Amino acid sequence: MLFFTKGKPALGWIMGMALMHWGQGAHAAQLAAFETPPANPGKGLVLDAQELKWIKENPRVIVATLQFPLYLFRNELGQWNGLNHDILQRIAQMTGLEFVHRESFSPAELMTMLENGEADMTTLLAMNEERRDFLSFSHAFGGSGWVFVGRDGESILHSLEQLEGKVLALPARHALEAQIRRDYPAIELRTTKTYGEARALVESREAYATIENETGVHLYPAGQLQVGRGLEGIWEPDYLAVRQDLVLLLSILNKALEAFPAEDMRALRSKWMAGVTPVQVPSTWERLSGWGYWCMTVMVLFALLSLLWNRRLQVQIDQRLKAEAVLKDQVMLQRALMDAVPDPIFIRDLQGRLVMCNKSYEDQFATRFEKLRGKRLDECAAFPAATAELLHGEVMEQLRTGQSRFVDRQLMFSGGLREVYHWSVPFYGADGQLRGLLGGWIDVGRRWRRSDQSLA
Repeated sequence: MLFFTKGKPALGWIMGMALMHWGQGAHAAQLAAFETPPANPGKGLVLDAQELKWIKENPRVIVATLQFPLYLFRNELGQWNGLNHDILQRIAQMTGLEFVHRESFSPAELMTMLENGEADMTTLLAMNEERRDFLSFSHAFGGSGWVFVGRDGESILHSLEQLEGKVLALPARHALEAQIRRDYPAIELRTTKTYGEARALVESREAYATIENETGVHLYPAGQLQVGRGLEGIWEPDYLAVRQDLVLLLSILNKALEAFPAEDMRALRSKWMAGVTPVQVPSTWERLSGWGYWCMTVMVLFALLSLLWNRRLQVQIDQRLKAEAVLKDQVMLQRALMDAVPDPIFIRDLQGRLVMCNKSYEDQFATRFEKLRGKRLDECAAFPAATAELLHGEVMEQLRTGQSRFVDRQLMFSGGLREVYHWSVPFYGADGQLRGLLGGWIDVGRRWRRSDQSLA
């Protein structure tokens, strides 16, 4: 955790981006194409004078939002979509309110926005004691359960008792965190920023399991993970959570939910949670009977299998092309993020060869990555020979021990001695195997000089 606290926040973001956003787009975009049932604005909704006055004075409601398929997510056009978005749009038609999404990137950040008054409400928080201290919750309008997510090949989890003495990864301020700490003190909790980071800890064997909402857990690629059973007796109702000082807003939302036609709510939940399963029409060969048609049946069956096989091959080709396009986008995003960091960053493989660096690293040595690619520190002129030998030895020692390194030090560059904050951390693949070393440095002396000049 020293890397995230002492290092630059942008560097932590780079590593976190590699662990998130893998399976949200395709399934959610397909569901977004289904037609939303027609609305009947305002039917059965009666607001008093105070509530109508509040709406007139506060027409825009800021909603703290976190991407969570199938409840809330951005579609391919960057627009918000999902079950909760449809429900808010229907309430907007009934009341005249305008709901404006303000995105956060972790559950803890979302709650901080509400605590600091940066948002008025959210649609994504389950109720617990901590949240009731500063939030009021509307009537429930649905819900789902919690399920265990563990490593593939391990025994399937079915109770929290099985996790005693083991590490459970959960996003910070998770709805079940306080209950687990109170009722299961033998479980070692490891908090993360996002669900994606919690899953990554399980895949890398740094944690034994995590817990996720059963609605969205199957939307992500399985990888090295498997979904276990649900937590018995623990249910997560769906609420609209409002800041406690917005009493009239909560009253308006409760009245809108009461006036929300039950059949419309069922239709919306069916649209997003169940999808539309087309009825399978029996094929011709299934309707044929009698021995007199056996030759025709065989030919039709053969033709059908051929068509299905060809279609299966085409689907696989399309999926591969889409996966390649997504991978290219991720590589471009990684490159853009690294180049945006003003301090030098590098990635070296298990032999200490340079496999990636950012633009600041290139500028540091007035060269291009193509000239340094595949070279060790002692094979290029980036540093003086003595410094290069020293740093290469440290790289190989870290790769051997698997230890991270964060240190203030003086290094001899070609342009002279500098005081830097030098950091480097080993990184691992999805299979848990060591892949290389990620590192960089911050020129502390230069920043001090800039600070002194600005003060002068």
